[in-house]
Amino acid sequence: MKVLEITSKNNLKIKSLKQLRQKKYRDKFGKFFVENAVIIRDALKAGIFFESLFVSKDFIEKNKEKFNFILSRAKIKKYYLINEKINKSFSNLDTASGICAVYPKKEKRIDFAKPVIYLNGINDPGNLGTILRSSLAFDLKNIVVDEKCADVYSPKTISAAKDALFKLNIVFDKNLKIYNQIKEKMKIFSTRLEKSDTPDILKSEKLFCIVLGSESRGVDKKLWETSDAFIKIQISKEIESLNVASAAAIIFYEIYQNKK
Repeated sequence: MKVLEITSKNNLKIKSLKQLRQKKYRDKFGKFFVENAVIIRDALKAGIFFESLFVSKDFIEKNKEKFNFILSRAKIKKYYLINEKINKSFSNLDTASGICAVYPKKEKRIDFAKPVIYLNGINDPGNLGTILRSSLAFDLKNIVVDEKCADVYSPKTISAAKDALFKLNIVFDKNLKIYNQIKEKMKIFSTRLEKSDTPDILKSEKLFCIVLGSESRGVDKKLWETSDAFIKIQISKEIESLNVASAAAIIFYEIYQNKK
């Protein structure tokens, strides 16, 4: 394995990493990076490979076993050695982790033979990431994210989603193009608080799409108007509603239980 040391913050590769902190450049170059060794390791276990790796001496010394595993699984011929100052110059973290793996974005397609989770305007990256992680936990791997949602590849989303980001079938929708395709193939169940059934109505459905909206606005009216039915979670009168990520986890659990 070849080791290339970078000693300047003005190095072109470091400048590229700095650009990837912004969504417009992640979109432009079709790349993003991860600064969590556990996520990088778990992605490798699932057969997901990064295209380049930046690591500090301090990280290697403190995480020899983890680092050796990453190198043993990675399909790279070289990695870049950086110091703490350089790491801090591009890191999204308050305390730079000492490791950074760059991944290409990969376009995926919906498996219309399985249920779909449609995310509408989930604009908090922490909520979005948590929903992704819950989706994986309850074996709901078809995820459609509309253009009103937070960036799937933002640091906060990745931090909450963990390796679910790599293991889910995530597709991006715009102007309801994919939503309309889903509508042709399965029933749409949107979440709302009023005049809705419990998730139990899904027991008799093999194929369905669950639409989740933002906590502040709920599901867009256009999606409500084209939904086949509505679902909600029964909660006490002490609280008006649940955080959308919490509500999603409960709904996903109910769906998972119904499969058994």
